Amino acid sequence: MNLNPENFVMVGAILLFCSVLAGKTGYKFGLPALLLFLGVGMFFGCDGPIPFLQIQFDNPKATQFIGVIALSIILFSGGMDTKYQDIKPIIGPGVTLATLGVLLTTFITGLFIYFICDFIPTINLNIWESMLLAAVMSSTDSASVFSILRSKGLSLKERLRPTLELESGSNDPMAFMLTIILIQIIQLGEFSFWNFISTLIIQLSIGGLLGYLFGKLAVMAINRLNVQNQSLYPILLLAFVFFIFSFTDMLKGNGYLAVYLAGLVIGNSKVVHKRSMETFFDGLTWLFQIVMFLTLGLLVTPSQLPPIIGIGLAIGIFMIVLARPITVFLCLLPFKNFSTRARLYVSWVGLRGAVPIIFATYPMIAGIENANLIFNIVFFITLISLLIQGTTVGTMAKWLGLIAPGRDKKEFDVQLPDEIKSSMSEIEINEQTLSKGNRLMDMTLPDNTLAVMVKRDTNFFVPKGNTVLKPGDKLLVISDNEEELKKAYEALGIKDYSIEKN
Repeated sequence: MNLNPENFVMVGAILLFCSVLAGKTGYKFGLPALLLFLGVGMFFGCDGPIPFLQIQFDNPKATQFIGVIALSIILFSGGMDTKYQDIKPIIGPGVTLATLGVLLTTFITGLFIYFICDFIPTINLNIWESMLLAAVMSSTDSASVFSILRSKGLSLKERLRPTLELESGSNDPMAFMLTIILIQIIQLGEFSFWNFISTLIIQLSIGGLLGYLFGKLAVMAINRLNVQNQSLYPILLLAFVFFIFSFTDMLKGNGYLAVYLAGLVIGNSKVVHKRSMETFFDGLTWLFQIVMFLTLGLLVTPSQLPPIIGIGLAIGIFMIVLARPITVFLCLLPFKNFSTRARLYVSWVGLRGAVPIIFATYPMIAGIENANLIFNIVFFITLISLLIQGTTVGTMAKWLGLIAPGRDKKEFDVQLPDEIKSSMSEIEINEQTLSKGNRLMDMTLPDNTLAVMVKRDTNFFVPKGNTVLKPGDKLLVISDNEEELKKAYEALGIKDYSIEKN
């Protein structure tokens, strides 16, 4: 199928619709949405099973452009959704995994790739090409993990969720820098250690500084501009995102790091119409994730994958079983607050996603000799990682005993204004809770605590003191005394609850 202006919109709509249906199926069976989006793209690609539905797409530059736009929005949105109070205790291990972890993964995996190439006559990668392949795959994608955990209503012990979120949100810049530097080394045919170190420092310094400063500037501008139509505020913020990325990149800084930090600054600041902007970027993030994954699926040629299955399986299994665990245990060695089970889980959750495939387009555009081979290997390893690790995220957490009491899945779509410094809690009523009476007034709750809403089956209503509660009811509670509230829940036998600080 050749796309033209007349059928482009229709085809795009069909692809988006099929992707949404695939994502719904993925939630039901515990499959990463990313894997299914890629599958939809491959189904409609040049090797698709239905000839008249095959879309001929072979444009790495367009794919890279879509990837840059998508990653900018995804990383910014991830920064906005990250609460500083959650990541503050684990900044050390998270940043270590995102920086040193990427370097170690690249080095260990690169040496392994170079070693096994001696045993595969059809594949000939030199040491720098091996390192480039490893660098492209060094970034993790935990976004799909959290979608699975949320769909199953699971929460994790030992601050694992913020650790993984911080790592996945901040390791893309390091992987990108390594990819670009190694491409330059291959093109120039020489390596300078000091140039390598200086480039890393410059990229990180400029990216970090500009991300923080522009984040503060965006907060000031949005709060002081009096735009009559509040629907324009998300668009204004989107303009800031693109400007921050492009301006940082123009100054030779890391644009991905800049937009992530800018999102972190804005998300943890008081901003007018913040809820509408978060909703806007949440939808935009999902849209660009789907578009990006579809494009990557269309770009790949599945008929070219069989020759690299052997080396792909070897590298993929090596990264899952050895490279990732070695890296995690070495990086977390100074941090004693992680148990062995937690370290094993962090090792297992280091699955590959769309970012490595996007980074694999850079060698293709740069004209690296084995660029197509690198792209196909990266794509295959991503599929392996998603199939093996992505489908067992919940199972592994249960097996290691890392499921925490409480739920990540929110029953009430309610958010308090930033000015109200209270904790919002969701609880589930059980038989023990009602042992001393089934009315709301019979529940012993701390002072300055209100039960503001009840969900029974699919119905919502505002309770009164004499409201009769039933087992299975979901209750939304707002309190100024979080510690006393936890003690009250313990006394009432409530184990299934979540608390969100404002």
